[in-house]
Amino acid sequence: MQRAVRPVGAGRSRPLLTLALVLTLVAGGFAAWAGQDWYRAAHDDRAGYAAQRDAALSAGEQAVQNLNTLDHRELKEGLDLWESSTTGELHEQLASGRDEFAAQVKEAKTVSTARVLSGAVTELDDRAGRARVLVALRVTVEAADGAKTDKDSRMLGELTRTDGRWKLSALGQAPVGGTSTG
Repeated sequence: MQRAVRPVGAGRSRPLLTLALVLTLVAGGFAAWAGQDWYRAAHDDRAGYAAQRDAALSAGEQAVQNLNTLDHRELKEGLDLWESSTTGELHEQLASGRDEFAAQVKEAKTVSTARVLSGAVTELDDRAGRARVLVALRVTVEAADGAKTDKDSRMLGELTRTDGRWKLSALGQAPVGGTSTG
């Protein structure tokens, strides 16, 4: 009887080939997981909602700042900015009372400058194109004699999306919570 001849190393495992195969399988699994995760993120409505929330907040803060800033020396530009920042009933109120208000500001010769301290979106209905913002700001008013006063306030604004842009449709003071005792 003859023995079968085996080639040298036929019974030994090939560790490099095995390692390469394992690493290929792990990399393929990771690529599939990452791809699925990317697909979910790219098709998630939350990203679009967050973008609209950020756009509404930015527009709301800017509009509230615009409506609290006015220089008697550049009155036309300031009031034009007020009107371009608003829509709806608020816009109509500003436009209809513009001449009377301009006369008051010219007589008082004041300069008011607003700076946003912080803001937040309190409500957002992206489908209806409506949002509400709360904006804290500091308004500095300089009188004709050069005296300056600072006032911090919180404003509640309602925004309406018009032609793809958020504009203020209502603005008012936010109530201050709590009362002092004693």
